[in-house]
Amino acid sequence: MTTAATLVRTPTAVQPVTFGRLVAAEWVKFRSLRSSWWALALAVAFFPMFAAMRSSSIAQIADEAPAGAFVGPVYVTSGLMLAQLVLCGLGVVVVTAEYRTGQIRSTLVAAPTRLPVLWAKLLVVVAVALATGLVGAVTGWVAAAPWFEAAGMSVDLSQPEHVRLMLGVPLYLAAMAALAYGIGAVLRSSAAGIATVLGLVFVVEPAFSYIPWQPLQSLAAYLPSAAGARLVTADAMGSVMSGSQSTMLGPWAGYAVLLGWVAAVLVVAAVLLRRRDA
Repeated sequence: MTTAATLVRTPTAVQPVTFGRLVAAEWVKFRSLRSSWWALALAVAFFPMFAAMRSSSIAQIADEAPAGAFVGPVYVTSGLMLAQLVLCGLGVVVVTAEYRTGQIRSTLVAAPTRLPVLWAKLLVVVAVALATGLVGAVTGWVAAAPWFEAAGMSVDLSQPEHVRLMLGVPLYLAAMAALAYGIGAVLRSSAAGIATVLGLVFVVEPAFSYIPWQPLQSLAAYLPSAAGARLVTADAMGSVMSGSQSTMLGPWAGYAVLLGWVAAVLVVAAVLLRRRDA
């Protein structure tokens, strides 16, 4: 016979919502979607595919070029641009998808101060982009290696420039994904966020650099992708310079400019998150 005593249940302790638990929750959200893994697999696949194609092409004309004309890491990381497209789109969707489904309300109820949610999502996006860029650079290296001897090039990690070019790939991708994430957090729309990121990188920046008006050409060197790309540009390929040819951005200075853009967008996203309704 069931007694009243047996019906008494031990109360379950409620765990406080900490930043670590928010990060863990965001990681669960991310890895639970098959689309996330397909996107990451596609981003990584671009590296070996383009590395092999470009390296094999270079091997066919290497005899006609002077020694040392080809910088190995440049060809190893040939898939960077397309990987950037995928990761930027992913960075936008990580935050905008919750606004589309309304799940953001539950998330903000669990963390009413709101800003820790923004930073937790950002940490997941940056970590994923870093890991993807690192894996992509390594797989590109492996895929291009069979043509190194014929092409007269190599990846020599004893050379600072080669180290910068290889490690610059995950750093650049992480910063661009963070920028896209911030734009998505500001706009709260997947379509608008992706269109804004792609428009900035592939329409606005090239237009500024090609329009024959010095102020726009000067500004072009300081736009996010153009400035950040200095980190993954070989010294032999030149520097990003203003239209007047008087201002030069070094690799790390250009990357610092990109990080400045990321910080500015995230500040706007944080202010709007605190002031607007979900």
